[in-house]
Amino acid sequence: MISARTGTLLAALGVVSFSLSFPATVRALDGFGPWTATGVRGLLAGLLAAGCLRAARVPVPARRDRAGLLTVAAGCVVGFPLLTTLALQTSTTAHSAVVIGVLPLATAACSAALTGRRPSRTFWTAAGAGALAVLAFTLGQSRGLPGTGDLYLFGALLLCAAGYAQGGRLAARMPGWQVIAWGCVAALPVSALVTALALPREPVRLTAEAAAGMAYIAAVSQFGGFVVWYRGMAAVGVPRASQIQLAQPLLTLVWAVLLMGEDLAPLAPVTAVVVLACIAVTQRARS
Repeated sequence: MISARTGTLLAALGVVSFSLSFPATVRALDGFGPWTATGVRGLLAGLLAAGCLRAARVPVPARRDRAGLLTVAAGCVVGFPLLTTLALQTSTTAHSAVVIGVLPLATAACSAALTGRRPSRTFWTAAGAGALAVLAFTLGQSRGLPGTGDLYLFGALLLCAAGYAQGGRLAARMPGWQVIAWGCVAALPVSALVTALALPREPVRLTAEAAAGMAYIAAVSQFGGFVVWYRGMAAVGVPRASQIQLAQPLLTLVWAVLLMGEDLAPLAPVTAVVVLACIAVTQRARS
């Protein structure tokens, strides 16, 4: 067992790695089409995961865990990558980041429904305030009218929340890296099929930036980041760990400015203060 402090640090490390996913995806889209990028990403991550499982001689998961692993595969390996990649064709990195800021609240809700546990009223109040802050920021950016990209993103966060909640539950009784590894392996048939169908229709223009972006989203966003994320969730609980992710959109905003050259919205610092305050409250609130 690891301490709550170590679990929090691991979950935070996962958030930092995920915060670079959107910039890396945009880089990958310089050379890959959206469907091809999703398929290749899952295919590479699945092969990497299969190699790790084989090297560690990990036994096949118990029957009781297979449905949960399929949820991880559907939500975190297929659904979220595909829908966010489609969204990033029309939405900026910064805008997409703040829409996905609602993910922690969705994850906590899925976890409560899954486990039957009910976090305290203080927890929900703080989580709701954080979610409202990023929603207000998002609607302000889009002038109150969510577009097609926003609909993709909302669908993505619902699927990912289910995968996070199931993954956090499974990580309480199996190593976190095995949870995401089996999820990637379970998604391999879909990833291979998508890749085979998309490649002839979306010609690849392989550049250094596109290759680097693909390498990151396959090795880190799709696999490595989940290893530390699920380990942290197992240590501190899904609801509390999910609230650390409220910081993710703000981190992605920083990367959007530094790496993508996007303009930072004036309200971003205000949103950052509100979000960080909500994180502090949820970390102290008792479930």
